Amino acid sequence: MNTALRPDCRRSQPCPKRGGQLGQLWLLLAVLLSLNANAVAAGRLDEARLDAAITPIVEAEIAAGHIPGAVVLIGEGNAVVYRRAFGQRAVVPTPEPMSVDTIFDLASLTKAVATTPAVLQLVEQGLLALDAPVARYWPSFAAQGKDAITVRQLLAHTSGLPAGMDVRPGTPPGEVLSRIASIKAQRHAGGDPLYSDLNFIVLGELVRRVSGLPLDEYCRRWLFQPLDMQDTGFLPPAVQLPRIAPTTWNGGGPRRGVVHDPLAARLGGVAGNAGLFGSADDLARLARAVLDNNPALLKPASLRNLFLPQTYPAAPPRSLGWQPQAPLAANRAALPPFGAINHLGYTGTGLWIDPLSGVYIVILSNRVHPNGGGDAAPLRARIVDAVASSLPALPAERIAAAYPELSERVAPYTPKAVPQPVRTGIDVLEADAFAPLRGLHIGLLTNRSGVDSGGRRDIDVLAHAPDVTLVTLFSPEHGLAANREGRIGDDSDSLSGLPVRSLYGNDRRPTAAMLDGLDAVVVDLQDAGTRFYTYASTLAYLMEAAAAQRLRIIVLDRPNPLRADRVQGPLLDADRRGFTGYWPLPVRHGLTLGEFARLFQAEAKVDVQLQVVPMQGYRRSIWYDETGLPWLPPSPNLTNLAATLLYPGVGIVEGAEVSVGRGTPTPFEIVGAPWIDGSQLATELNTLQLAGVHFRATRFQPVAGPYAGETCQGVRILIDDRDAIDTPTLGIALAASLHRLYPNHFTLDRILGNLGNRASLDAIRADTPPSAIAAAGQDALSAYLVRRAAFLLYE
Repeated sequence: MNTALRPDCRRSQPCPKRGGQLGQLWLLLAVLLSLNANAVAAGRLDEARLDAAITPIVEAEIAAGHIPGAVVLIGEGNAVVYRRAFGQRAVVPTPEPMSVDTIFDLASLTKAVATTPAVLQLVEQGLLALDAPVARYWPSFAAQGKDAITVRQLLAHTSGLPAGMDVRPGTPPGEVLSRIASIKAQRHAGGDPLYSDLNFIVLGELVRRVSGLPLDEYCRRWLFQPLDMQDTGFLPPAVQLPRIAPTTWNGGGPRRGVVHDPLAARLGGVAGNAGLFGSADDLARLARAVLDNNPALLKPASLRNLFLPQTYPAAPPRSLGWQPQAPLAANRAALPPFGAINHLGYTGTGLWIDPLSGVYIVILSNRVHPNGGGDAAPLRARIVDAVASSLPALPAERIAAAYPELSERVAPYTPKAVPQPVRTGIDVLEADAFAPLRGLHIGLLTNRSGVDSGGRRDIDVLAHAPDVTLVTLFSPEHGLAANREGRIGDDSDSLSGLPVRSLYGNDRRPTAAMLDGLDAVVVDLQDAGTRFYTYASTLAYLMEAAAAQRLRIIVLDRPNPLRADRVQGPLLDADRRGFTGYWPLPVRHGLTLGEFARLFQAEAKVDVQLQVVPMQGYRRSIWYDETGLPWLPPSPNLTNLAATLLYPGVGIVEGAEVSVGRGTPTPFEIVGAPWIDGSQLATELNTLQLAGVHFRATRFQPVAGPYAGETCQGVRILIDDRDAIDTPTLGIALAASLHRLYPNHFTLDRILGNLGNRASLDAIRADTPPSAIAAAGQDALSAYLVRRAAFLLYE
């Protein structure tokens, strides 16, 4: 068994005491550096203004019965600018007032505050390696095919382990750990994150195995004592019990100082996923240690890794033990989800740390007291929004400057400078003082792309619009945050408190019950300019449902990202209408969503009162990156304009047995499969001399989607001239080449869903050249151009 070591000490060297002269010098240096780093940021938050914003939020949540009380602490730089207790610490059996020194069951904050830094200290020490298999340190963990899961994947929740497991009360801790070691992963390791308590229970066990100390003792010695976090620890002593906020009822009384989490309880109250207790002031000390690069916590490189996503670009971001988020800024909704970090706890706790503003937020409640109910989500969301709204707007390029490793991910959010940015429908509506909505009860169909020029969500803008009542929200495919795949259930928006009705769950058409009580539904979605992108279908379904209920539809228009003057590809066959193509349009239809609504209303004879709020300053001939607007990915894999441009071509073949790059850094820019010869396919495609592109052989291994974890050969599509590309013809060329070269692997009929045109499919099967297939469709495109002309809103 190894003996416990200081993270910054070698085994062969004695470690100086934390409180000695060397430790004091380190502390002095860290303080001086942090004072310099935070000097510019300090002083922007005002206690009185914060209190005026936060007090009504907390009091409303207490009055609603969501929480019995809370402690809120906000720091900026090296100063705590706001610290206040609200409500009750306990309501039964005897009411107790909340105090700022209350100690809370931190629940899953244990993962970020204790387990993550403990593991990273041991990595710094060389006792653990992030990319080593977990089974190196716990051999029995290799059972059920888990031999390749790494320490990094546990920290980033990409191991694929289940979220949790049921364990009978009284099960010995050793048996619980044995069951976890023998459990089977649910997903491919390294792919989409699946938040899992088991990940961190395993990490806590690794700390014990390699350090020679139980997790609680390790954290006490090397984390909490060095940072003077005197109220923080597992299994709190009796002297702290009067200050501990109780949670749920446990036999003769509420749990007080006894962990609420069932799995952690089965492990004796000490586990990597939960079991930690602590106070707001102690969490503030940890936050300052992160902001100050305090070596008593971790080395600067390790602290930096807390902010860097470990997930592939299209996945919801997860870093080492934390969740990256947009920085705290007034335009937060228009920023990429990087630059700050946060973690939440089930009992109603939360911690946010933002180096770019120098601000941190601690929100602690015991929302599960006394009966296991409550809801801390609105409290946390509204306080964080209040703080962010108190800070200046932040240019996205500041994030890239602070984290150059993220430059490619941040770049689409940074609008190019243009003489006059386009004003989208929401901005025009605001400038018109919301005149079309006055006196109405409205619903809103939107997602994360629905923001105004100030970086504020449409949801919040309309919720505060004068004489407008926002009643309910609707979300399309990929959900309100535009970051999910698969069916999505109904939900609620924590910040506004409004219900969110999913139109990509049990119902894809709004029901009469969903629309009950509304006068109108406002629509603000960024479309992709491609027929088989489903947002136009969702809008069409909504228009038909609104017509049946005699409701108005108001579309706040946004750009077609692919130039609205380009119309390409075969038209959808009339008998192939469905959710991935609801109206006979070409693949690149050359319409904004507002123009589509006008065309669909007229051609489908939908008797609905439709109003489109057009953009100002928009021209059909411009690409999205010429609008002066940030690109907010409208769905997970359209991460940038290049992917969006190639999507109407590469998306045609996606229904067949190929990977189109989902689960890689470049979705829709690569196509491959294990059975493809990349050089052969690249040569075949380059022979066609398609305008605006060329192809290069490539190898890749997707971590999600088809062939996850398998090595694929294929081609990378390189854009030479985006104005010359005919992307649907590119897709037809891909299908034709794959069918010709690999007929035993590539099932041509499976592309009909997105291709949508039987004649084009038959032409591919007959080995007709892609250019000839495109030429054969020109008469239909010409007729379509005549059809659409009456519905265009822009020159």
